[in-house]
Amino acid sequence: MKKATAAPEPEFSIESRVKAHFRASAQLKLDALEELAGPIAQGVELMFASLMANGKIMACGNGGSAADAQHFAAELVNRFERERPPIAGLALTTDSSILTSIGNDYEFEQIFSKQIKAIGQPGDVLLAISTSGGSKNVIRAVEAAHEREIRVIALTGRGGGDLGNALLPSDVHICVPHPQTPRIQEVHLLALHCLCDGIDNLLLGAEA
Repeated sequence: MKKATAAPEPEFSIESRVKAHFRASAQLKLDALEELAGPIAQGVELMFASLMANGKIMACGNGGSAADAQHFAAELVNRFERERPPIAGLALTTDSSILTSIGNDYEFEQIFSKQIKAIGQPGDVLLAISTSGGSKNVIRAVEAAHEREIRVIALTGRGGGDLGNALLPSDVHICVPHPQTPRIQEVHLLALHCLCDGIDNLLLGAEA
């Protein structure tokens, strides 16, 4: 009697995994459309009102979210898709001397909040980015913003965490309904592009 043999393992395919990531990302964007369109539109209006009153937009986050903060600030100061005057945007993640001196002399949790206390003015807007909603330095930044009458737009995921709980009713919460960091970040980038596009269209008129 022949001994039974196990079925062969399916061959691993990088291409199939790539396709799965594309499908998962696209599906999340479609699933989140109705939930996030309203908060993103509110964020556009809040930023536009601040800019029209000579305010500025500050952005902060850690890791990939720091890169998103810098990406967003660059598209404000330089341009997004249309030619326009520079917009007052500032990433609080870029000055290594400020970041390391605060981290060394005080604590890492204050690297953004001390900058807001130094340069933030009532009527400015803080874009606070945290995929988990648990970044303590971002939460401290939100608290410092509230102390200076600066409204907050929070980009989060996973229910918003402590960052979501730190927001005021006058703030805007764009919370991606998903638990995985890569998927959350992909939607964050789309949301940032929507914010840029919305600001441009309010400034320059709707593009056909």
